[in-house]
Order: sequence, then structure tokens, then C-alpha cells
Amino acid sequence: MRFLTVRSDLAESSHDVAVVAVDPSGTELFRSGDPDRPLFYRSAVKPFQATVALEAGLTLPVEHLAVASASHGGWPIHVAIVRSILSDAGLDESALQCPPSWPLSAGARDLQMRRGVRSPKRVFHNCSGKHAAMLGACMVQGWPIETYLDPDHPLQQRIVELVADATGIRPEPVGVDGCGAPTLRGSVRGLARAFANLSSSDRCRPAATAISRFPSLVADNSRPDGKLARWWGGPLKVGAEGQIGIGRHGIGIAAKADAGRPEVAVAAVIAAAGELGLVSDVMLDALAAEAAPPLLGGGRPVGALIRE
Repeated sequence: MRFLTVRSDLAESSHDVAVVAVDPSGTELFRSGDPDRPLFYRSAVKPFQATVALEAGLTLPVEHLAVASASHGGWPIHVAIVRSILSDAGLDESALQCPPSWPLSAGARDLQMRRGVRSPKRVFHNCSGKHAAMLGACMVQGWPIETYLDPDHPLQQRIVELVADATGIRPEPVGVDGCGAPTLRGSVRGLARAFANLSSSDRCRPAATAISRFPSLVADNSRPDGKLARWWGGPLKVGAEGQIGIGRHGIGIAAKADAGRPEVAVAAVIAAAGELGLVSDVMLDALAAEAAPPLLGGGRPVGALIRE
């Protein structure tokens, strides 16, 4: 699938996207581009990482589970929930091993600066909810917390096994994500199959329900993925470098934008869902700016990112 950046009726650039839709068995329902090119899933598999924390015995209210699965914006509600997960485990934010960061959301960052915060904090990191849940699971199991990000740690090994089951692909060798956690290897097809399973399996139902019910805890409402999540009606999660997985009723759709632009990946899954009859006219109207993101000139729309 290809999208064009069209400004004042001139196509300035093109953006290739690999996109595929499958059912839980891996049967292909739609494809465009190469869905088998290797990639790292990055944050797109956070719901599965959170599922492993639950299976290890960690108890999380549904809102906390949503933040454990999130790439959150660092708003006060996100930070408060991360701190609560840690506190319930008998820990504080000093146990987090994600790097100090400013909130991902510019608005949340500005808010913290107005409050007098002058340096980044680990709890602000968009992956801090995932890290807090990992630490909580380690405390329940009696696993070491100092090495919870080591690929050989029992928690990380359980994550590898679940992601292998969900994607149908051995997700190794692992890399290192931006937050310091292991990031698992796979493909767009594997991510699509994972979200087909996420939307239909009993094993992953708690995480799927959490991210479907609370998209504003998973992604800011101002981000393209957050806006799509409000309308989609199933689990949805983006990953770094322009990838996204969405699922509903046993159909999983995933996309990876070659240039790493998340808005292109979001537009691609909307287009693929439309091809499969999964997007109503009302949804298309509501998501017009995500399906064809406008380009501004002088503060007004002068073009759009459109499907070729």
C-alpha cells in the first residue's frame, strides 16, 4: 500500500506500507506490500507483556492493566497509576529501569514544567506502566528485580513464549527497546496474527478488554492511534517506527510504514479495515483526519496524506 503526501496538488513524497489482515490461524484475508519482512514489535506487544505479568500472579484493576499495556502520554493520571502499581508491590519509582524521560505528550510535559519540575523522571517514561507491572510480577513470584530486563530472566522468557504462541513466530533473537526492555523480533504478519488472537482468546481477554475500554489511558486522545481506538471497538496498540496492530472478533490487522511514520500506519489499517467491511460510514466520517491526515500551510489545510 502506498500513500502520497500531496500539497497544493503536488505529490511531494510517497510512503510505502506493509499491511496484512489474518484470522487466528494465520489465514490471510488482505495484504499489501511485504508483510513478512523482519521487524521488532517494539511497544505493539505490550498487552502480551502485561498478560504475562497477570499470569505470574499480579493483580491489577482494569485501569491499571490499561496503563501497564500503554505507551502513555505522561499525564498526571498515568503517573499516578504507575506509582500505585509500584506501591502495591512494595516498591517506588526508584525500582524502574526505564530511562529518565519527559512525558511523551507535549501538553503533559508543559504541565510538569509549570508545576516546577526541572528534570526528566523515569515515571514519566511512556513505558513506565509496563515496567511497573513487570516489577510487580517479579515481587509476586520472588524473582530478582535488579535483573528484570535481562533476556534470560524468567519473566522475559515467559513473554517470549506467549508472543511465540500469539504470533506463530519464534520472536528471537531479541533486541533492546528504547526503554531498555527486550524487544521481540517478528513480522507484520506475526503482529496481525497476535491481534487476531488478542481479540478472540480467553487467555488475553483481560488485556484486550482493558485497552479497548480505556484508550485514553493507553494513548493520548490527541494521537492518531488514540482517536482510532475510540471508534474501533477492539484492542489496538502502536509500536515505535510506524507500526500498529488492531483486532476485532478474531480478525487482526497490522501495518508497518517503511519510513517509520505512525500516522501512515494508522491510515493504512483504516484503509485495510475498510476493504474488509469493518469500518462503517459513521466511523469513516469521524476518522477522516486519521484516514487522510491533512497537511497545513499557513495554519490551514492545503493538502493531505492520501492513499495512491
